Amino acid sequence: MKNYRVNVNGTEYEVAIEEISAGDVKKTAAPAQAPAAPVKAGAGEKITAPMPGNILSVNVTAGQTVKSGDVLMVLEAMKMENEIMASKAGKVTSVAVAKGAAVATGDLLCTIE
Repeated sequence: MKNYRVNVNGTEYEVAIEEISAGDVKKTAAPAQAPAAPVKAGAGEKITAPMPGNILSVNVTAGQTVKSGDVLMVLEAMKMENEIMASKAGKVTSVAVAKGAAVATGDLLCTIE
């Protein structure tokens, strides 16, 4: 066990760190990578959630025309607001979520044709 003194923003902390041998290290599998948003499909371009979170606002409706870069909705994840933008110009054919909905990585948000 080794003791260290650490200063964080003017506050000192004493920490003890245990040294372990290479044989004691547990190996864990790397987490699976999430699919990238958007995913193209036959009936238009499906916009999916890039990470889990809550939908703060939905800025489009079915039938609305959007330009590339338009903000489709805002997803809150880890206390940060992430704008989900249109990757291409087109018509929104469906909106699969509503304000306040909880989504997981890869969940369908909307489709643009």
